[in-house]
This record gives sequence, structure tokens and C-alpha cells, in this order.
Amino acid sequence: MPTMIVIGYREDLDQALRRRGLDPHYIVQAPVSPPGTRSCTFVSDIENAQEILRAVLSARPDHVAGVLTVHEMGVFGAAYLRQQLKLPGHTDSLATLYFRDKFLQKSGLPPQVKRARCRYVPRGTSYDDLVNDLGDVFVVKPATGAGALRTSVVRSPEDHSRAMALLPGESDVQIVAESFVDAPEVYIDGIWKDGDLRWFSMSRNHIPPLKAVQGGVLAAHVLDWRRHPELFGQAETLAGQALAGLNAPDCVFHLEAFTEETGLTFGECAIRLPGALSPQVNRLTFGVDLFDAEISLALGEEPTVAPAAGAPDRFYGYVLLPRSPRGRLTQEDFERNFVFDEIDYPSSPDAPTGPYGRVGQAIVSDRDELELQRTLEAIARFNQAG
Repeated sequence: MPTMIVIGYREDLDQALRRRGLDPHYIVQAPVSPPGTRSCTFVSDIENAQEILRAVLSARPDHVAGVLTVHEMGVFGAAYLRQQLKLPGHTDSLATLYFRDKFLQKSGLPPQVKRARCRYVPRGTSYDDLVNDLGDVFVVKPATGAGALRTSVVRSPEDHSRAMALLPGESDVQIVAESFVDAPEVYIDGIWKDGDLRWFSMSRNHIPPLKAVQGGVLAAHVLDWRRHPELFGQAETLAGQALAGLNAPDCVFHLEAFTEETGLTFGECAIRLPGALSPQVNRLTFGVDLFDAEISLALGEEPTVAPAAGAPDRFYGYVLLPRSPRGRLTQEDFERNFVFDEIDYPSSPDAPTGPYGRVGQAIVSDRDELELQRTLEAIARFNQAG
């Protein structure tokens, strides 16, 4: 059975690999730990390309067919492994950096793409320097971060001190600051191949991921293009301009944007699978399997994109369910109050906690996008109220 080297681990991708007849070998960093039956090698730093290469060479997997990654921190290492092991898929480490480093990315965009002002924060940079450059409100975060971790909105010198305390600051290119864009967020998931946008969908987060990191309930749903034709037109233009301008390789991508009155403002773009349950809700809504597309690209094959004709019958969304802060909820409590397509909510107080405080998750659907949005918001409120 051919082997796929996978940087990181997620169960849903593992299942997709096995459906394709591939045997994954995982490169992971604690506390991530694949099931004991899975072949894996642990590393101390998932972003250290040298350590990742040594891990693969030491494991000596048979018949390696390709490399892919499940998350943002592995995209550079995946490109480097393909290059060194002469495997299919994109191998341009330099181009990949523009999809990891937020300053390089925003600096590399073509001029017609609206984006926040962004700069590195070298050691010794003062609060006043950043205010003079970026305005009274700005965002501080790791230059190569992901998932809104260690990201802070700064509105005062005290906010600035707290934000900088979260970041090591040992490098002049480790931290970035950006002007604050006060607008709702949407995200675009899609497939880019041969310099062309092959397929895309658009979804809306109910709260920004930053608020979810701080204790909110993260939920999102796919949008109906019939309700938002102008927004979808802007999204198609933005994705095409950004990906072409940054010389994006063939990839599955995830692009975040802000919906301002003047149109979409670019947020960030990643060349990897979207996180959380976005692949599942896209498959359920449109019939497009982003897991399968990612695997095909890693094998050097043409991704299969065959969305159902016409508008979807139903629209799907998901919610990542944390523990209730006001009492113990069970899956039965949720099911007595809402109708789910899928739900998994362990009642055990020892259940592991994942990103955004998740202990469980759910997928819901509706024929009407607005009703779907209301349902997801009601589930989030119920989760927080207990």
C-alpha cells in the first residue's frame, strides 16, 4: 500500500486517505497523538523543516507517494519534503513563505487588493511607534501564527503590554502588527489549479475566531449565492487577484476577508485544507470533497470537482461545542432542543478539549440559509447558558 507522509493529524483526513487506499505515516508534535494503530514519528518542532526531514528519513516508510499537511504550521515543511524526496505536488519553498508570513503576504499582494496595513514589530518597538504607523486601534499577532492564537486587539498602552507578554519577541521578524479592520468576516474555501479558480464556496463565521479563542462558541455556515450575488462576485475577484498575485501553487485554499461597505478587504490566505468542519459542510452542501482534492494534488493528480448542478437543496453549518460555563450539558440536552444532522457531545468531564475549547461538535442544515443562521446562533446561546 502506498504511503502518504502527513504533517499533523486529523481523524477525518485519516479516513479519507484510507478510502483512497493510502497508508499514512504521521509527523506530529505533542500533545497531538494519533491512535496507537497509526504509524507516526514525533518531533519537537513541527515547523522545523530539518527535523521533519530527519523524522521521515529515520522512519524509512515504504513506497512514499506524496506529502500533505493538515494545518498551517506544516505547509513549508511539506513543500520542503516534496522537494527533497522528489515527490509530486508543489515544491516552491519561497512561494510557500508568502502563505505563512503575514507581512510578506500583505506586502506581496497586487495593489488593487485592499488589505490592512501590516508591519513587523522588531525588538524595542514602542506602543507610540505602532499608533503613529497603524492608528489608535491595531492587532498584534505572530507573523506565522494560525487559529487566532496569541492574537490581540490593542486599544491602549496596557493592551499593548499584555499583547507583547504573550509573544517571545526574540526575533525582529517574529511579530507583526496590523491596522484594525472593524467589519464582519467571511471566508472562501476553494481549489486553485494551473493559475485558475476551479471552484469556491463562501461561509460566514458567527463570531470572529479571536472571540472564540477567548471563550465564545465558534460556528459557521455556507452562504447561498442567490442571496448574495454581489458578494460572491467580489469574492471570486478577490480570490483570483490574491492567489495569482502571490503566485499560489496548485492547492486547496482558505481565504479570510472582511465585508466592508466598499467591498471585501483581504484578511489572510492559507494554502491548506480549511479547519474545523468546513470540509464536511462543503461536501454536504455542494458535493465537493476537499479532502479528496487535497489528496489528489499531493499525488500529482487532477482534483475531481463536480458540484451538483443548480442551487443546493439544503445549506449546512457547524458549531464547535465547548463545555457549558453554567452547568453540565449532555448530548441529550442538545437533542431535546434542536434537530441535528450530526452531533457528538461527550458528557464526561475528562473529555479532551480541542481548539477553541471544543469538547464536541455538531452539524445542522436547513433549506433556507437565514433559518440555518438563526438555528446555529440559538445552539451557541444554549451552549453558553447551560
